[in-house]
Amino acid sequence: MGPKLLILFVIGDILGTGIYATTGKVAGKAGGALWLPFLIGFIVALLTAASYVELVGKYPKAAGAALYTQKAFKVPFLTFIVAFMVMCSGLSSASAAARAFSGDYFQEFTDAVPATLIAILFILALAALNLRGVSESVKTNVVLTIVELTGLAIILAIGAWAVLSGGGEPSRLTDLESSGTGYALVTSMLGATALGFFAFVGFEDSVNMAEETKDPVRTFPRAIFIGVAVTGTIYVLVALVSSLLVDHRTLERSSGPLLEVVKAGGVGFPPELFALIALFAVTNSALINIMMASRLCYGMANERILPKVMGRVLPGRRTPVVGIVFVSALAIGLVTTGEIEGLGDTTAFLLLCVFAIVNIAVLVLRRDPVGHAHFRTPTALPVLGAITALVLASPLADRDAEVYIRAGVLIAIGIGLWVVNRAVLRARGEDTA
Repeated sequence: MGPKLLILFVIGDILGTGIYATTGKVAGKAGGALWLPFLIGFIVALLTAASYVELVGKYPKAAGAALYTQKAFKVPFLTFIVAFMVMCSGLSSASAAARAFSGDYFQEFTDAVPATLIAILFILALAALNLRGVSESVKTNVVLTIVELTGLAIILAIGAWAVLSGGGEPSRLTDLESSGTGYALVTSMLGATALGFFAFVGFEDSVNMAEETKDPVRTFPRAIFIGVAVTGTIYVLVALVSSLLVDHRTLERSSGPLLEVVKAGGVGFPPELFALIALFAVTNSALINIMMASRLCYGMANERILPKVMGRVLPGRRTPVVGIVFVSALAIGLVTTGEIEGLGDTTAFLLLCVFAIVNIAVLVLRRDPVGHAHFRTPTALPVLGAITALVLASPLADRDAEVYIRAGVLIAIGIGLWVVNRAVLRARGEDTA
């Protein structure tokens, strides 16, 4: 993979469900100034991206956060928890995408089928595609990435038309939802930023392509920074357009907020066509995350971190059938426990915890020099990255308790599998170190 393709991969990995589905929920917390949480989220993402760039240049291996955690702290259980949290973040993200798919975008065509049933069938369809093989999944991903970029370009074009024609309401852009000041305003904006951060997740997955990239030490810094910068700019512009054209209360009530923007744009663009584009966009995000989670499950089974049976592959296709079934079952369970906002916030919470550890790891690993030159981020950036990640993961971020409960249950499942696997290995007399 060359530098141009890697940049496209990073952009495609980040774009998707977050902006298409959670813009309205961010507006519910931030009001008309919903562009501000996306701007802050962009800055926070850049801080952690800088740490990932240093680490992938230092250790150009396909293991990501789990590899960096193990090298920095050398605690296998912590390494497992980080890997499992990354896997679960993919599942909660896919579940949020399933909820977005079954919401207003799908209901633009019909509301005769219960939304939860549609979301479950959506997960099952992705599992079936995943079982077909990586080639089919990757080819589908390329097509869907182009479609989702087209959808966001349409939103920006509608916004440009509105500005040039004197439409929209610029005064909304500075309206904050919180009627309080001080602490109430801060927690409201932190909550909006934490939820908006969900739109930026994905760049961390790209480090798993290190071994598939030409000269990753030189290629990755440019690819990740450009990818995050491009998507961050698009997100802030889309948020500005959304607030300019639609009242934040209308956005909040919709599970398809960008569809409301299209309808309010006054350009006569067919809502059904945009709804179809949005359905493809959220499908792309879910597909990528289901693929990532199932392969991570397979990898942990092969490393004897999870029970060996979870590494079993489908004869002929060589796809990790047990891993796919396991992660799909968890995703279906998540779909039945929450809506877009809660599932998106669960994804953000899990990854913010992982990002805090990665930012600390980059500082610890400064004591482990390597024999080649690589990008080195200024020390202040990982320090700020760790602090901001921990703050956004904390209760200060005005997060519902159900998010912590859901994340806790997922981690408990992982710990249970860890304990069972160690017991089996001990019974066989195999090394469990």
